[in-house]
Amino acid sequence: MKKITIAIDGHSSCGKSTMAKDLAREIGYIYIDSGAMYRAVTYYCLQHDLFTEDSVKLPELQAAMPDIQITFRLNAEGRPETYLGGECIEKEIRGMAVSSRVSLIATIGFVREAMVALQQQMGRNKGIVMDGRDIGTTVFPDAELKVFVTASAEVRAQRRYDELKAKGEEASYESILENVKERDRIDSGRAISPLRKADDAILLDNSTMTIPEQKAWLLEEFKRAAQCTI
Repeated sequence: MKKITIAIDGHSSCGKSTMAKDLAREIGYIYIDSGAMYRAVTYYCLQHDLFTEDSVKLPELQAAMPDIQITFRLNAEGRPETYLGGECIEKEIRGMAVSSRVSLIATIGFVREAMVALQQQMGRNKGIVMDGRDIGTTVFPDAELKVFVTASAEVRAQRRYDELKAKGEEASYESILENVKERDRIDSGRAISPLRKADDAILLDNSTMTIPEQKAWLLEEFKRAAQCTI
């Protein structure tokens, strides 16, 4: 069976990363979390005081881009974790400090240009599952399988709240819901590679689906797409 490229796009906290990771492990593909790359840049900005109250110090960030080295490594459980300059930052980039600012970083043209180039390099040999906001529209417009995932803002906020509480972190459902809605607004309204469903993507609203149901659905779509390339 010929290897293909699988692009999974969608709104924040809709479970697309879980779907993508599980599928990649099931079919032996490489999983790449494009959102983690933007989170890593956001984390770098926080660590180097590159945020003002509501904006980013663009000249300083642009000068620093060559030094922002992002890689992924598999942990003991076989799951990919995000590294910045050789340091594992997987836990740090999942907190609200990064979540509340990552959409701002993702609107910056030179950041997106650098991340897209790195993503395309990672996927040049196919056999990958990549999730994000513009994978099927900008990064891999010729991907053999494109899925666009969504769910109601309330459902997504509850999932994020439950995830943080399970990790023992303090969380406010109301704050998370506000953040989810704001990220939707920024992601969909940005001038460069806005979040949108590719014309040939399959729409999946998983508001009422369980993780096993999503996994089974996506595996069937993969089998169908991969068979078509033989």
